Amino acid sequence: MNPAVVVVHGGGGSNISKDRKERVRQGIVKAATVGYNILKEGGSAVDAVEGAVTVLEDDPEFNAGCGSVLNEDGEVEMDASIMNGKDLSAGAVSAVRCVANPIKVARLVMEKTPHCFLTDQGAAKFAAASGIPTIPGEQLVTERNKKRLENEKLQKSDYQKNLGTVGAVAVDCRGNVAYATSTGGVVNKMLGRVGDTPCIGSGGYADNDIGAVSTTGHGESILKVNLARLTLFHVEQGKTLEEAADASLGYMKSKVKGVGGVILVNKAGDWAVKWTSTSMPWGAAKDGKLYSGIDLGDTSITDLP
Repeated sequence: MNPAVVVVHGGGGSNISKDRKERVRQGIVKAATVGYNILKEGGSAVDAVEGAVTVLEDDPEFNAGCGSVLNEDGEVEMDASIMNGKDLSAGAVSAVRCVANPIKVARLVMEKTPHCFLTDQGAAKFAAASGIPTIPGEQLVTERNKKRLENEKLQKSDYQKNLGTVGAVAVDCRGNVAYATSTGGVVNKMLGRVGDTPCIGSGGYADNDIGAVSTTGHGESILKVNLARLTLFHVEQGKTLEEAADASLGYMKSKVKGVGGVILVNKAGDWAVKWTSTSMPWGAAKDGKLYSGIDLGDTSITDLP
């Protein structure tokens, strides 16, 4: 029996304001707990990462689903991907609108089509045909994100503020690993812009023989260095999960000045959480314990209910 482990992140970014910190922490804790409970009930790693990410997509504090940032037209366009480390099957969607949970559509792409990646209208048509309910686009728009778009248009802000993504990695009792990542992208992005999140190897990767990783950060930088696969390459070369994360994040920072974060697991149940952005909300559940944090050096450990 392999140890059941789930790790989640709520996006690398700048400092999280005091009034939001507790809500963000609660959201992360809930996502990790939901994912872990799925594993404890015999669910697969894929079930666990989808379940955890769905919780974060449904939480307006995070830049995914109903908390997604707005593009230049004031609309929500979302990206997501998921991968099963058992057979490298993967599914992704980009530029999707009017669905509550893009990660669910990504999983359906993985399991119900011969393809890995559907975009925009094709993804919408497939989602509708698969029974995913359509919701009005306005339902995904929050007042906070309207203000963020206004501020972004008035001034070119530090892009580090716009690094939110959500993600999860897991290993189940059968030793299978999986990842899921979902995002609304960056504030004021051009229509049709796609970042790293739906791109297999950048937004995440899962292979039972190496491990699973979900990334967050400046999407264009992550794409340029294939951050997820690069991290696992370092694991293949014999580095520990923490060393591999430090190496790939360090490379991205030195090569393209990009900051971000990664979460990793392997089938032995080891896990790691690393970031170069100012903060990254994260949570991990293993052996009945819940670990969580937001800023460097700020880790709390509690018993899972």
